[in-house]
Amino acid sequence: MTSDYDQLRSDGGIRTLDPPPIDALDEETLEPETLAQNASRLETIVELLNHPALARVYVYVCYWGPVAPPAVMEALDLSKSTTYEYVDRLVDLGLVDRDDSTRPQQLTADPIIIVEQYIPIVITPTVLHALALQEIDEDISYFMDRYGIGKLIAALRGAGLHFAGETTQRMVASDIDVRETEAMMIVYALEPALAVGREHDPFFEYLFPDVHDEMELPDLDEIAGAPTNSADTDE
Repeated sequence: MTSDYDQLRSDGGIRTLDPPPIDALDEETLEPETLAQNASRLETIVELLNHPALARVYVYVCYWGPVAPPAVMEALDLSKSTTYEYVDRLVDLGLVDRDDSTRPQQLTADPIIIVEQYIPIVITPTVLHALALQEIDEDISYFMDRYGIGKLIAALRGAGLHFAGETTQRMVASDIDVRETEAMMIVYALEPALAVGREHDPFFEYLFPDVHDEMELPDLDEIAGAPTNSADTDE
């Protein structure tokens, strides 16, 4: 019989379909009270992963807040009703704080991070931004429809390594098992998420602990898909 530890990869993770080592869990982490406390956090992440348009608003507020709803509406080219619908939902989820003591009201959001070392999975604002870009980028939308969020995260990591000079587009294609043309497409489509994330995502190094300061990325005002600072928009 193969033990859990025999499934470990050289990078410290294990194959996705295999369970983590049993000692990763203990009575404390499995307490119903602990699981219940973590439930709402998991639900909020699932909500963002399932609704990229909602994630797009969250990421904008996270990166550029405090910001007023009209600035969000203008920067993301949303209708007034859609903007307030998304803001209300994010407030209900506990992802966005709304200060009603000012006019216009101000929105802020703390960055979130989920790290699962045994799968491995890393979710940070940069990942959510990459996911949200499918709302405005046909290449990312195509990639998501064909491969899903898991492979998009793998492509994001591959893109970062590519812009750091550590790998080629052909190597990215081989690593994540997509066609070379698709790898080239997704690498450059994810450039805005990397450029903005490196400047504004406090957890960017969790994705790229080895190359976060080595990527050759353009300035934010030179690339399409990067959000503009809310201070530069009319409220």
